[in-house]
Amino acid sequence: MKVSFLIHNAYGIGGTITTTFNLAQALAEQHDVEVVSALRHREEPTFTLDPRVSLRPLVDLRHEREHPLYQRPARVFPAAEYRYQQYNELTDQRIGAYLESTDADVVIGTRPGLNVHLALQAPQHVVRIGQEHLTLDNHPPALRTALRRAYRRLDALTTVTEADAAAYRRKMRLPGVRVEALPNSVPDPELPAADGTAKVVVAAGRLVPVKRYDLLIEAFALVAAEHPDWKLRIYGTGEEHDRLRQLVTDLALHDNVFLMGAAAPMEAEWVKGSIGAAASNFEPFGMTIVEAMRCGLPVVSTDCPYGPGEIIKDGADGRLVPVGDHGALGAALLELVRDDERRRRMGRTAVENAGRFAPGPVVAQAERLLDEAIAARRTGRRVAPSRGRVNRALISQGFAVRDAAHAAVGSALRTMRRGRG
Repeated sequence: MKVSFLIHNAYGIGGTITTTFNLAQALAEQHDVEVVSALRHREEPTFTLDPRVSLRPLVDLRHEREHPLYQRPARVFPAAEYRYQQYNELTDQRIGAYLESTDADVVIGTRPGLNVHLALQAPQHVVRIGQEHLTLDNHPPALRTALRRAYRRLDALTTVTEADAAAYRRKMRLPGVRVEALPNSVPDPELPAADGTAKVVVAAGRLVPVKRYDLLIEAFALVAAEHPDWKLRIYGTGEEHDRLRQLVTDLALHDNVFLMGAAAPMEAEWVKGSIGAAASNFEPFGMTIVEAMRCGLPVVSTDCPYGPGEIIKDGADGRLVPVGDHGALGAALLELVRDDERRRRMGRTAVENAGRFAPGPVVAQAERLLDEAIAARRTGRRVAPSRGRVNRALISQGFAVRDAAHAAVGSALRTMRRGRG
């Protein structure tokens, strides 16, 4: 089969890009796979893409910001979507043209706004799979309203956790749409797993408020006070860097806590540690948790919605602590710092348990879902409402839809635009 991924910007940095590239690479073992990037801002992607996977940008921000359509607001991409300000009539037009002309058997959207494009504009023969990398409860009400109407035109919707899949089934009322949890995969490590002897705790991710690296640093102060030979290395870049640097200074942890900057790939850094750590208030999945576990590190994490609790088995391959409690986080870290044998045993268990996130099991589940969706569409077994495609003329004329279903979706999107004004 031919599979096409539609992504926001494949040339940037982020978890969605990583997981999309991972799945595309794994599927390319047996299938024709392409990644279509709505936007492009640099010559080459930051992350390495398997050469068997083709990459095609639609709008090049280096050359097309002065295009007349670039200055006009998007009419298809929903106004309540987080990335709305980065979309416009030019992206509407290019995405619509790509979907109308695609020869893919399956197109997979990778964020809500792109899933709306996919639902409204893909030809009848194309199987439409929407991926959600955030969570339903994280979307604002206006966006949930638009998605509830548009997502009824999808063949399937995947989330990264069972908890979020259950929320979609319970709250969104998507008759005939298969809603299934499909976890992110992490490639098999190339380096030997950590042996648990290094006196290093490792954390990685964007330095943004929701990740709560301030909480982690405060928790590690408890570790450093009792075991000053232990170090905390935090990998990543972001808006919180200067504030975190000042916190390290204020707590006199300059000999123990290090802001390491970005590292890609992270595998070589994980295996230099003995414990992984995550302190987020909110984590739709937790790619870094899986990465750390696959490299032999037990992970101490806050038990935030939704990912960590579905990845870590508390007490077996890591520890789960209450959100926002630096004392509990510090105590859990100390448990593993103090007990060499337990730490090493949990690291070995982490490798074993994280095997379910290897490409093999995840790709097998993805292939089964895609095969069943293709068969259902070809045989007409699907019970969801029929889907027509949006006329390309509507891109420049607004949402003057031709049938009742299109009108319903258009009404929701127009209502959101009025609210934004």
